[in-house]
Amino acid sequence: MTKKIKNNSFKKREELINFSLKQLNKPYKYAVKKKEIGKFFDCSSFTQYVYKHINIDIPRSTILQAEVGKKIKPRNNKPPFFKAEDLKTGDLLFFKSTKGHYNKKFPEGIGHVLMYLGNNKFIHAGGSGSIKNQKVKLEKFDKIVNRKDFRVAKRIIKE
Repeated sequence: MTKKIKNNSFKKREELINFSLKQLNKPYKYAVKKKEIGKFFDCSSFTQYVYKHINIDIPRSTILQAEVGKKIKPRNNKPPFFKAEDLKTGDLLFFKSTKGHYNKKFPEGIGHVLMYLGNNKFIHAGGSGSIKNQKVKLEKFDKIVNRKDFRVAKRIIKE
């Protein structure tokens, strides 16, 4: 059951952190089915799931998630694209990947999404290497903002 959260950006961000961290280490599954979400995640089902917990509906697919929210202008045209003070808890960063989706807004493709937690940490469902290494996990800020495949950043929680 979705917990009711007051329409307060600070409270929403705080609850988003707490609920997201409860999902750590849950297994990754590409193109997870709706009935499996909560037990397994792919990157976009994870962000949709945690946002739904704070009563914010975002689309299911990564490329459609990249179309919602307020665009956050990068500080630079090359890595590092952001400094920590540019982002707020809950901001989503989108990247190209080998399994990208394409449309007119993103002809170069969008294939992965991560969420900024604050304190120089991102959280996402994914990973590299064997399937055992793919799960909901934390990533260091510098590792993410230095990726050359960055496409767009979006702020979902309104001030």
